[in-house]
Amino acid sequence: MYRLTSDQQVIVAQAREIAEKSIGPNADKTDSEGRFPQESIDALAAAGFLGLTIAPEYGGRGQGLRVACAVIEEIAQRCPSTAMVYMMHLCGVATYSAAADKTADYLRAAAAGKHLSTLAWSEKGSRSQFWAPVSQAVRNNGVVRLSAEKSWVTSAGHADGYVVSTQWADAQSPLQSMLYLVLREDQGVSVAGPWTALGMRGNASAPMKLESVAVGPEHTLSEEGKGLDMMLGVVLPVFQLCQAAIAVGISEAAVQTTQGHLTGQSFAHSNSKLADLPNLRARLAEMRIETDKARAHLVSVIDAVENPGPLTQLLVLETKAAAGETAVRVTDIGMRACGGAAFSKHLGLERYFRDARAAIVMAPTTDHIYDFIGRALCGMEVF
Repeated sequence: MYRLTSDQQVIVAQAREIAEKSIGPNADKTDSEGRFPQESIDALAAAGFLGLTIAPEYGGRGQGLRVACAVIEEIAQRCPSTAMVYMMHLCGVATYSAAADKTADYLRAAAAGKHLSTLAWSEKGSRSQFWAPVSQAVRNNGVVRLSAEKSWVTSAGHADGYVVSTQWADAQSPLQSMLYLVLREDQGVSVAGPWTALGMRGNASAPMKLESVAVGPEHTLSEEGKGLDMMLGVVLPVFQLCQAAIAVGISEAAVQTTQGHLTGQSFAHSNSKLADLPNLRARLAEMRIETDKARAHLVSVIDAVENPGPLTQLLVLETKAAAGETAVRVTDIGMRACGGAAFSKHLGLERYFRDARAAIVMAPTTDHIYDFIGRALCGMEVF
């Protein structure tokens, strides 16, 4: 469905091989131990995938969202936690690319597999409304300092670069924000707590504290007071579409797992397959249809981003909610179809069931997206 060129197919095939050989084998341990999938990220880095969307002039592969989504789906089919870490990296380097005159060294380092990026936007006070940070930069004698309690920072303590949001020092409204690049080794940066969750247990999405962290003009990524413009114009399309690709990958994994179980297991007393039961075949068919619909919708949004039109903004808003809710439905149907074998963790399906639910509560939440779409359809300001 992604309609890839032959060169793009080679890239996705390479990602699939890495996913099968290096990412998949670590997925269960990543989930059960709640540990960061460092081996999986190292494998992607070694193959140049941290530079997938970085321009060739900085050593990257120069690919767009079409290839990025196809790659992320392959990763998510094996380990959604790794896919989440990778997706947030692509969001981070998107901001680097938008401010390449200041971040060229970090772009080159990422393309070389030596720099992992992420976003640090949501705060304890703003919760899932990431676009309205509570923290505010302080400027003194030309030096900007950041103090904030960030929550849900994917790759917390593992990423090398954090794209941090905060209110502009001269802000009159939370929407007058800034984006800054903060490095892991900067003084005043710390992980404020552990990550323990129902799903996506390996993505280290922990709270972080910034205590009077000094940032210079070379690490100022947005124009003064225009952080929201970069959030919405640069990062949101990457975040929404790649998050949708994770959900599609989860759905596809659930379909394949359920299909394998129904066709591979038998009733001993009747020597018949589970697949001989029409109700179970119907459940599998519904899973297949819903997954294909979600992927087709995602590709239609990719088309709209590549060829912008009046519906592009609306479609970008739709894609995370559409795919995320599909993953929740599909994994639920799979659990019902596979019964006790799924509930008892014998199939690995319950991991996808849990991971699928992260998207609906991850900012922007499904409920927020529905409100954004409704406001847009009613001719109202979205923010």
